[in-house]
Amino acid sequence: MDIILIPGLWLDASSWDDITPALRDAGVNPRPLTMPGTGASGSDSAAVGIDTWVDAVVAEIDASEEPVVLVGHSGGGNVAWGAADRRPDRVSRVVFVDTVPPPDGAQISEFPLSGGVVPFPGWDFFDDEDVADLDEATRLRTAPLTHSVPGKVPTDPIALGDDSRHRVPVTLLNGRMDEATFRAEISQWGPFAAEFEAIADAEVVRLGTGHWPQFSAPERLAQALVAAIRR
Repeated sequence: MDIILIPGLWLDASSWDDITPALRDAGVNPRPLTMPGTGASGSDSAAVGIDTWVDAVVAEIDASEEPVVLVGHSGGGNVAWGAADRRPDRVSRVVFVDTVPPPDGAQISEFPLSGGVVPFPGWDFFDDEDVADLDEATRLRTAPLTHSVPGKVPTDPIALGDDSRHRVPVTLLNGRMDEATFRAEISQWGPFAAEFEAIADAEVVRLGTGHWPQFSAPERLAQALVAAIRR
């Protein structure tokens, strides 16, 4: 089975390097992606938006002979859900790593622009609970692996139009919240709550990590991914 690994903002295919060996050992074929325009200049990536990223994942789905599992970390979750919306019959599961299925029209977030791109803002930019398990050595090792992303990607609304996506099984690998806590929390999130509740088969698994488990706890993340795939 192919498992397509979609990185979050500022990351590329190499961000999955610490977990791909364990996935191969489990008998699945990991296909980590680098999204279009990552690391490119503002002029070279001006036309790249969230639809471009979704198109890139759809092309990967179409290149697979069998249904695939999509894994989206952080903002990559929006991309994964957009691709599942386009190919619901070709996706056997979507796994969201510390993020949630977005409703139609949702954005990833807004970050400062520089020269038409969104540069990585540094680990100190994020909330303490998101980075608490990234020790200094890990931060020093991983910060140079980050890249700017096209300026439109974080703020472009995701376009969803096929309700068949709600029949695709979903696993949420949540950093801090167990299923009961998460369901209580998301019930307050308006359209996000409606989107989540519309999914016929959804589970929430607490990882007990910050926002970047592929860096802070790769073995735990790999085990959780394998368990989700085999569910």
